[in-house]
Amino acid sequence: MDIKELLRLKTRLSSLTVFRQLLSDGVIDSLIGFLDSLNRQDTASSVSAYAEFVSRLYDANSGNLSEYIKELCDNCENVYVKLLGCGATPPEHISESVSAELAVLQQVADLTADKMTDHLDWDGFLPGFKSEKADLAASYAHRTVNIGKYGYGKYARNRMFCVDENGNIIAVKNPDTITLDSLVDYESERKIIIENTKALLSGKPAANILLTGDAGTGKSSTVKAIVNEFYSEGLRIIEIRKDQLRTIPKILDELALNPLKFILFIDDLSFLSDDDNFNALKAVLEGSVSARSHNVVVYATSNRRHIVREKFSDREGDDIHRNDTMQEIVSLSNRFGIHITFQKPDKQTYLDIVRNLAVKNGLTVPAEEMEKKAEQFALERGGRSARLAKQFIDRLLSEQK
Repeated sequence: MDIKELLRLKTRLSSLTVFRQLLSDGVIDSLIGFLDSLNRQDTASSVSAYAEFVSRLYDANSGNLSEYIKELCDNCENVYVKLLGCGATPPEHISESVSAELAVLQQVADLTADKMTDHLDWDGFLPGFKSEKADLAASYAHRTVNIGKYGYGKYARNRMFCVDENGNIIAVKNPDTITLDSLVDYESERKIIIENTKALLSGKPAANILLTGDAGTGKSSTVKAIVNEFYSEGLRIIEIRKDQLRTIPKILDELALNPLKFILFIDDLSFLSDDDNFNALKAVLEGSVSARSHNVVVYATSNRRHIVREKFSDREGDDIHRNDTMQEIVSLSNRFGIHITFQKPDKQTYLDIVRNLAVKNGLTVPAEEMEKKAEQFALERGGRSARLAKQFIDRLLSEQK
């Protein structure tokens, strides 16, 4: 690639429209800076600009340019994928722009260190980078045809999200990697959740689910493991704290036209009867603000059967209609389409979980010795649970190291 072609590439990049947001990407921006330096014919400036470009590429993905550009294109949130995501057909002029711009970005993906530096009057060391053959148009076509599985933007790059203090959905940097295979027992309970989730993914009516039971029985772990299991099918999860329930309408608006499927996850849910967030969740479950949310379900966990902590005054107070009040309180859990209870494991079930986890982790402790220690471990902590079984196995593993 001669220097004139490199300079033309800079102009072509400046003409990006559908993919224009890529110009603000650090690697692309530094590449443009390098191309711009060539026009000034200042070797020192060009060497510095080239080093800056490679440095940013190293930081981004250890220096694979073609792979980096392909990922940028595939995950870019733009007008084209938004139209496809909501089931619309993009206008012909936008489709033509996509094809033309992918050809420009293909030129970038095909760049090598030699192509960029052959014209520099410099005999010192210059860092290299990796560049493989990548068909951006074919990759992008595959992603857009299967947009319901891949998504776009931050939802294409991540599977687990939370809500920040401003009500914005942000990616969880270190998501839980737990898998269904790592969970032991409670197969019948998990099967119900899995089947409901499959209904959501297939576009069939899916219910909101309330998971109740003792702490440590695996309620939250089950929900997160299901997301990891079906991530490649287009499932994502957004965890919402109880004090953020009023942001749900805003979240539903953001997700309404998204091609992916979402679980709004509320962990350890409970209310006081006069809690303002009570009515916020009630409105969502009744469908008054979520009727259009065909791609969203609410999965909530609670250690309480009726979610709302009743006060003595709720039963004995001077409320003339206290019976109606009580019915309102206990009925919230009934507004979930499915209610699953994770019972506290008995001794046999607890030891079965321990044995299964021991096998999966390659432990060779004699069965009788291990079960005796496991039971002692549970009794010292006030009861048995799947969480305690996992903690016990973790202790054995640490003792073997």
